[in-house]
This record gives sequence, C-alpha cells and structure tokens, in this order.
Amino acid sequence: MANYSKERLHQALKHFFGYDNFRLDQLSVIETVLAGKDVMGIMPTGGGKSICYQLPAMLLPGITIVVSPLIALMKDQVDSLLANGIHAAFLNSSQSADEQREVIMQAQLGNIKLLYIAPERIPANSSAFIDFLRRLNPSLFAIDEAHCISSWGHDFRPEYLKLAILKQCFPTTPVIALTASADKLTQDDIVRKLDIPTAKVYISSFNRPNISYYIRPKQNTMARIAEYIMKHKNDCGIIYTLSRSSTEEIAGKLHAMGVKTAYYHAGLEATERSRVQEAFQKDDIKVIVATIAFGMGIDKSNVRFVIHHDVPKNIEGYYQETGRAGRDGLKSDAILFYSRGDIMKLKKFAVVEGNAEQTAVSMNKLKKIEQFCESDTCRRQYLMQYFGEPFPAYCGSCDYCLSSLEERDATVDAQKFLSAIVRTGERYGVGYIIDILRGSNNEKIQPAHKQLKTYGVGKDLKREEWQWLAQQMLSNGYMDRAEDQYAALLLNDKSKAILKGETKLMLVMQKEQKISAMEEDEYSYDEQLMKELKSVRHEMADREHVPAYNIVPDNTLVELAMYLPQSFDDMKQIAGIGDYKLGKYGGAFLAVIQRITNEKHLESRMHLKVPKTAKKSTTEKAPATGNTFATTLNMYKQGLGMEEIAQQRSLSLSTVEGHLAKYVPTGEVDIFKLVSPYKVDKIIATIRIAGATAGLRDLKERLGDDYSYGEIRLVMEYNKVFK
Repeated sequence: MANYSKERLHQALKHFFGYDNFRLDQLSVIETVLAGKDVMGIMPTGGGKSICYQLPAMLLPGITIVVSPLIALMKDQVDSLLANGIHAAFLNSSQSADEQREVIMQAQLGNIKLLYIAPERIPANSSAFIDFLRRLNPSLFAIDEAHCISSWGHDFRPEYLKLAILKQCFPTTPVIALTASADKLTQDDIVRKLDIPTAKVYISSFNRPNISYYIRPKQNTMARIAEYIMKHKNDCGIIYTLSRSSTEEIAGKLHAMGVKTAYYHAGLEATERSRVQEAFQKDDIKVIVATIAFGMGIDKSNVRFVIHHDVPKNIEGYYQETGRAGRDGLKSDAILFYSRGDIMKLKKFAVVEGNAEQTAVSMNKLKKIEQFCESDTCRRQYLMQYFGEPFPAYCGSCDYCLSSLEERDATVDAQKFLSAIVRTGERYGVGYIIDILRGSNNEKIQPAHKQLKTYGVGKDLKREEWQWLAQQMLSNGYMDRAEDQYAALLLNDKSKAILKGETKLMLVMQKEQKISAMEEDEYSYDEQLMKELKSVRHEMADREHVPAYNIVPDNTLVELAMYLPQSFDDMKQIAGIGDYKLGKYGGAFLAVIQRITNEKHLESRMHLKVPKTAKKSTTEKAPATGNTFATTLNMYKQGLGMEEIAQQRSLSLSTVEGHLAKYVPTGEVDIFKLVSPYKVDKIIATIRIAGATAGLRDLKERLGDDYSYGEIRLVMEYNKVFK
C-alpha cells in the first residue's frame, strides 16, 4: 500500500470532513490501515471511530465494505457521508429487490466508495456473497461495534461469528475492528474470532470529559425526572428503563406535561420503531423513553442527557448508553437512579441456564455496576479504572466531586447500626435494619424486633443518611453482605472492633449538590442568531429528508454564532465545514450571519478563533529547553529514576521532584509513574477536605510520614489540571 504523509492526511481530513486536527488515536489508526495492516481501535462513543475507516476509504483505491449491526445506523452513516459529498450506500432488508440491484450495480461500476452491509449478508456456508465481494475487490473491511462478536461482551450477536471468513477469503485486505467499550477479555476475544491475530491494538482514553455523571437514590424518581426535563425542555434526551411497561408509563406522564415524548421497545412493530427513531433523529420528538433495544450506534450528536430510570446490567452497557449523550462535544448529563431492588432483579437475569462460566461473568459484571453505584469516590475515576485507565480521584464533574466534603466521627451511628444487625440475628438487609433504627411501623417488621433497644434509636437521621452510612461501611469493609437473594448484612473483625469501641470510624461526609451541568457560559453568542441558524438548518434537513445534525452538528452552529464569519474563507476555519459542505450550505448560513451582524452592529470574532491544538493546554508552560528544569526532564525521558537523576546532577531528591512537577500539568510527565494511583487518590482527597488554600506543610501533617513532600507537590501540580 502507498505511503501517505501526515500533511496529506490532514488535508484530506479538512477537505472531506471539515476538521483541522485528528482526535485521540485517529491518526495512528489511519496510518496503520493505510499501511495495509489489521487494526483494532477502541475509542469512546463520540470519539470519532467512523473517520478511522471513512478517511482511508477516500484515499484507498476501490471500495470499503463496512459491517454494521443495525439498519438505522447504516442509514444514518450513509446520510452523513452523502451530506459530505462522499458516495456511500447500504444493502439491507429495508430495501426492495430493485433498490438492492441498483446498489449492487453501482458498486460493481465503481461508483460507491463505502458500502454498508449487515453481518447476516455474509453466511459462512454460502459462496455467492463472497463471490460478489471478490468482484468488487475491496481495499478495506471495517467491522463496526466489534464487541458484538464476543460472548464475553455485553451485546453478543451470533451472526458476527461468521465474519472471520472475510480474513480467510481476503488475507491481504486489511480489517479494522472498532468498538467503544471492551474489557481485556472481550478485546482478546474480538481479535481471535475475527482471525486477525497480528492486529495492532489502539486503546484511546475512555474519558468523555463533557459528560457529567450523577447517581441518585431511587426515591420520588418520576418527580425528579420530570423536574429535570422541565428545566431542559428544549434539549433532546434518552431515558432507559428495564421493562417495556415502564417505557410506556413514563412516556405517557411526560407527554401529559407537554414534553414531545415517545417510547421505544422491542415489542413495537418494526415500522413504528423506525417512525419513532426517525422522529427523534429529526428533533420532532425531544425525549425517547426506551429499553436497551434502542440506541446501539445511534449517531445523533445533540443528545444532551441520558437518564437511567433503572440500573443497567453492567459497566460496559452503562458506558455505551451514557456515551450517546454529548457526541458533539458540548456539555451533557448522565443521571442514574439507584436501588438495591434493581440489583436483586438483575441477578435473576444474569443466570444463564446450563452455562456456569457465562453466569459467573455476568454476575461479576453486575457486581461491578453495584460497586460503581455504591462507592464513595469519583464516578469518572471508577469508570476509567474499570477499563484499565488511570485517573485521578477528582474530575470536577460528577455528583461526588461536585459535592462538598467534610470529615466527621461516625462511630456512634455505626455502633447503632451494627447493634441492630446483631440483635436481629444477621439475617436482614440494609432496608430492614434502617426501618428498625428509625422505628418504622412497616408491617414487615417482626413484633419481637419492635421490643429491641435499637428500635427507633436512629430517628434523628433521615433514611438517606442511614443509607449513605451503610454504603460507606460496606464499601470500606466495615461490614459484609451475604451473597444470596436476601443480601443480609454480616459483621466482620472490623465491625466488631467498632462495636466494642476499640476503633473509631471516621468518614468523609458528602453533601448532595443540585445537578448543575450543561451551563454554557463558555459559549457566548446572540440567541436570535442561533435561532435563525437552526431554522435555516432545519429547512435544509427537511428538503433533503435527513436529520438536522447531518447538515451540520450543533457544535458547528455554536462556532458560527460565536465567531461570526463574514466570508467563505472565514467559514473554512469553522469545525465541521469541509469543502463540499461549504459549497453546498455555506452561502445560506453566511447570509444569515451577515444580516444579523449588520442589524445588531456585531463585530466578527474570527481573530479569536484558535485551532483546538493550540488552545488545548491552559496550564503553565514548562520551562524552555536548555535550563536546569529541561535537563532534569530530558534525563527522566531517557529512563533514569529520580534518585539517579539527583545523584548524577548532585541535587537533592526534593529538587528533582520539584523540577518534574512543573511538567505534570503539561502531560510530559506521567504522574502515575512517579506516585502510586492509591497515593494520588489519597492526596487529592486530602486537598479537597483541607481546602484549595491548604499549603504543602498542612497537607503533609494531615497525610503523615507515608507521604513525602515531593509526592504531595507532584500531585498538587497534577490536581491543577482538574480544578
């Protein structure tokens, strides 16, 4: 295969898709594909996976075959490519025989660059379709949603198992497998089952920095959902539930409140599902209430929130579903309502009859989502670490990190709780114990238990406060829970020490904050202009029968309204407007912008438009090469440890640590190679408790002798990035 310079790849990216720079591992993946090698790419939802095969398709000779699992996804991708002036088509069961024949003929004539097909099109025991592919002589195979091939994944599709035949029949044609969420077990399974053992694996960051994560107790859930949606009436969102009946019930209530809502589940007729999905993609419906049957591969870029009315089955599913929010990079919310009752229901679904191994995997994944919901840590950190990516204990945009923290002595309350467990025989779960402590008249309370000394001794605390205490004691190992359907609470050695007064229980208390994400103060633009730009876009979309975001996404409209381009040359600098879109749509948008700027005497702000790569780092620049700091950095990059550098340069260890600390915020020094993840988390938590004004000495006194001044200084610098 031919070599392509980075300059040419950047030019192609700008020409076809309107972007100045590649994201994450896009460039490395594309270069590997163009070199004729197999690739597996794991990128976050909204991270630009599609460009990893769409751009090579435009540079390679012949046709690229894309295997995609859903008809709706194929149509959406093809519409988006056509809007960029790229010849693409799909073959699936939604087309008539005549339509399919026309696509096949155009493909054989060489008039199609990307052809999307369903995995069912490739039967392992039939040569007819393989012969068709041979006539096309494909230059690349792209397998989208590749996790579907693995029975260890969260969305297994048996028809994907036949795809290994592609590599067997076309051994020299590169294969690129793409997914947003796959743990190590699933990653290995994908490579093996696609028969691409030498594939280069690229794992980009799983972080979606524009999504704020919130977990709330499942109480007054419908009222809380309604309150949130009424505050975001103009935003699009998805509400996920476990049951079909819940989708209909919730959608009915929201519809009665005047929200443009519809429900979606597998029990609907195919035509109705398609109608609902199309209405949602075109913004005719603002909110979809759905089971997990909805959404895989949905490329709607302006979903502003995803709400889980019920707990999802695993972290992978949760990550993928929440990843449907904010694909345009604008701020979005992910809200999950948690209850132990949901976990108990899901345990029944996790059992796979006759397959103990699969059951064990499902149960373990369920345990992880339970820990995620109950842990008293940064939500984003938990997600990142689940996928094997180090992350600090503070992200600044989840319910834990946005709450105010205070440390308090919880020993007395813990003793009351543990005493109630003992006096009821260690046979009951959290809810029952809280009922005992609060003196509930619930008919489920046994009469004998109402005579206990602990009955009613906890009326001074709200139910939510007791639940929080129980969660913290469990997650910190101060009591255990039986692994059965009753989830009875059990004492352990740490529990007994607290109960006897031998140990104090100090807990960091978290005060719940209101969900406050999606504030867009950073985007300053004229509201009337934005309204008119959206109107023009809507007219274009209606004329072409495509979703509005296929014309240009919301983040492109935001840039148009912010920077007020006054010419076609100006518009070329706006993200998401390639040469084809500039010629086709640029004039209409430009006319609106020029009219509004003249009417309101607004000044163009194109001089403030800075390429993303230039404005990415807002932290202090590292010292220039040639000085003592840079010398330390260069020695570190050559593989020398801090002690070796100190010895060779006749410097103290703390001085070397101080030098390297300057490079932590810029990303040139990996904090996790200098300080253990556990210590990073502990230091950041201590900074939060002590307050932003706390100095190095104060933090050292709080942390003790196990933490050096150098480690604390390094983490303080690292923490600046996440403030």
